[in-house]
Amino acid sequence: MRQATVVVIGGGATGVGILRDLSMRGVKTILVEQKDLAYGTSSRFHGLLHSGGRYAVKDAESAQECIEENMILRKVARHAVEETEGLFVRLPEDDEAFEAAWVTACAQVNIPAIPITPAEARRLEPQLSGRAVAAYRVPDSAIDGFRLVWQNVISARKYGGEALTYTEVTAIEHVNNQVVGVKVRNTLTGQTGSIACDYIVNATGSWVGQVAHLAGVDVHVSPDRGVLIAFNHRFTSRIVNRLRPPSDGDIFVPHGSITIFGTTSSPATRPDDTIPRAAEVATLLKIGQPLFEDIYHYRILRTFAGTRPLYSADPAAGRAASRNFTIIDHEQDGLKGMATIVGGKLTTYRLMAEKMADKVCEHLGVMAECRTAAEPMIADAAAADIEAARRFFPAYGVDRAASRLGPKFPEVVKAMETDPAKRQLLCECEMVTLAEVEAMAADDTSYSLEDVRRKTRMGMGTCQGAFCGFRGVGAAAANELITGKDAPRLIEDFLEARWNGIRPVLWGNQLREAELMRGIYAAALNIDGAVDHENK
Repeated sequence: MRQATVVVIGGGATGVGILRDLSMRGVKTILVEQKDLAYGTSSRFHGLLHSGGRYAVKDAESAQECIEENMILRKVARHAVEETEGLFVRLPEDDEAFEAAWVTACAQVNIPAIPITPAEARRLEPQLSGRAVAAYRVPDSAIDGFRLVWQNVISARKYGGEALTYTEVTAIEHVNNQVVGVKVRNTLTGQTGSIACDYIVNATGSWVGQVAHLAGVDVHVSPDRGVLIAFNHRFTSRIVNRLRPPSDGDIFVPHGSITIFGTTSSPATRPDDTIPRAAEVATLLKIGQPLFEDIYHYRILRTFAGTRPLYSADPAAGRAASRNFTIIDHEQDGLKGMATIVGGKLTTYRLMAEKMADKVCEHLGVMAECRTAAEPMIADAAAADIEAARRFFPAYGVDRAASRLGPKFPEVVKAMETDPAKRQLLCECEMVTLAEVEAMAADDTSYSLEDVRRKTRMGMGTCQGAFCGFRGVGAAAANELITGKDAPRLIEDFLEARWNGIRPVLWGNQLREAELMRGIYAAALNIDGAVDHENK
């Protein structure tokens, strides 16, 4: 039986933030996640690090938290943040009175909102509609949810924290109304076990109700579904928000080599209701066209969906529910040593983790202060390593690789120096080398090519895995990077995950690309088994 002081359930941003915070305070903490890290909402959003402008009029408290955490994360998580800046743009059909209220509200919570002329906005973003009548610059940024979660875990490990992926909690054990541990099951092997602990934190996002039920307590959360579209290029270099009351389809975020547009808000039937529908995509495009009039001519890479764990006394509140977070101490339900944290948003995940860790430490009698707002998650790469890397990486890929790899960067550079074969680029879109894939596949949280993809971004660029998927599987099979699966199974799993996001947008250039991918994988490699069938 494993032993910990605290078990955190949930491997999204909030869960890993709590893992890091408690570990830094000297509390022995183990995190368990039923899938891979960042499987849920933390990777299924538009990648916006809010300035708070979106919430300023209706929810001043959320807006204040956003601008404060925005400034903190730019420093401590800077390798996951791209400081793009943002624009709020009003069109003629949007309420002029709301603009005035928005300017006042931003000033009241200290969000810098600098007015610029519509002509200046068009100069900064040439693809923006010429119909804009007002525009403001705000300190929005883009943030990589996968990288943020992964680097929290890297930091937590330095202080003794552990993260167990593909580990499902099957029971919460308690004696005399005091939590004493959890029973777990490995979802890949079926192996079961137990972790003894003094405290449990339920940080499972849209799944908090299901986990709370294991302890015999109720948490009423209605998952709220949001659909997003990824385009194949950055048609805006800044985040563009529509200046109107928050609604569907009013945020465009440049992210890496692509642009993400969203989102929607509708009741979800279950926490993993994440398969988009073609009708939702068509509706989003229609809503987005007034801001970017050529949107129908841009090539769509894929679409995806996530569920927000909004907590409200009114289960039908949807987008009207507060973006603030709530901590529920289940001692009020007669169970000591367990709390649930729910609601909030990715921009405020660190603050949520701090408040949750404060509560746990108060219960345990730990006096250590939170340091997550001051200590960077990963250190900058050494100048000597950067200089050495320039001999092996494409020039524009060095900084990207250093930010992705963190403390593994020197190891990867050394491997490329020692063995020239490891300099091979497996993914040209995201500049991912064989050495990097090998380093990430060796981590004890990597069990599939999808797990490696989330750590490296391989397959997440313009080709969406059409070419690098093939190379990645070949490298994994030839070098025995992923055990327990043969090459056909690896590539089937990889393509299936990509296909979920492509199927709802199969028209025009997307359909042509899908046929290209089908030709490569089905015809050339016989993935669909057609040759075997013909030979019978």
